[in-house]
Amino acid sequence: MNTIREIEKINAQELERGLAGTAGSWHSQFAHAPWVYVGNLDHQLTEGDILCILSQYGEIEDAHLIRDEETGKSKGFGFVKYEDPQSCILAVDNLIGVKILDRPLRIDHVENYRLPKHLEEKQQAAPGHAR
Repeated sequence: MNTIREIEKINAQELERGLAGTAGSWHSQFAHAPWVYVGNLDHQLTEGDILCILSQYGEIEDAHLIRDEETGKSKGFGFVKYEDPQSCILAVDNLIGVKILDRPLRIDHVENYRLPKHLEEKQQAAPGHAR
């Protein structure tokens, strides 16, 4: 909850100071980062549910819900890659703290996310993938 409150506080301060959408915004350091972290998810949510919620703010290229290797159950967080990094800013600003199944959503920029090796290899082996 502290991270959610802190992001909400920073966003409010930017609006008051007229920094939102400018190079002075805290978002500007993530201007080329297309990934967002999404957490505090109910374990019943699927990738499809996450895509449905986050696609409101832009075209999604990839989504990775982290699952327990043994059980396959969701660990309650994941990563989403938008086609346009501007969509990340919209998602972070608009979805932080929004309650999904009575849980406040935690969403934040991710600067250097990479798919786990087994998923990256699977994606590269897919037909039509540019190498």
